[in-house]
Amino acid sequence: MEKREEHKGFMRMAVKLSVQNVSECVGGPFGAVVVKDGKVVAKSANMVTSTKDPTAHAEVSAIRLACRELNTFDLSGCVIYTSCEPCPMCLGAIYWSRIETIYYANTKADAANIGFDDKFIYEELEKPMEQRALPVVQMLRDEAMEAFKLWEKSPMRID
Repeated sequence: MEKREEHKGFMRMAVKLSVQNVSECVGGPFGAVVVKDGKVVAKSANMVTSTKDPTAHAEVSAIRLACRELNTFDLSGCVIYTSCEPCPMCLGAIYWSRIETIYYANTKADAANIGFDDKFIYEELEKPMEQRALPVVQMLRDEAMEAFKLWEKSPMRID
């Protein structure tokens, strides 16, 4: 199969998940598919409202499933197909998972037009912490540094 047609097929899976999710009243209109070496590793739709978990976005949920399936936190070599341009949280999760490419259908402007507007979060991230709408207070740094010092020497540590 031609590569472009393969990409379209995986994107259609993500879009189908998003449509099915709304039709079945499971969650928001978002779907995501993680693929490695031309094979689907994991797929999920948005489950925020059904699970009452604000982090259960389609991309984050698909990443969690892919990591479980591949028994790793490193999804290098994988790509993600998502029915909408990722929000800041999902984008962060994609970067942390080391997914290599994002393919998306709807834009963040399309999402904003139906009430999913992340503009506020992007604007907040640009502000110094003391000017953000959500108060941020640092405390007990010296005590918390103990865990970081232990981690530096931990056999679990992977650079």
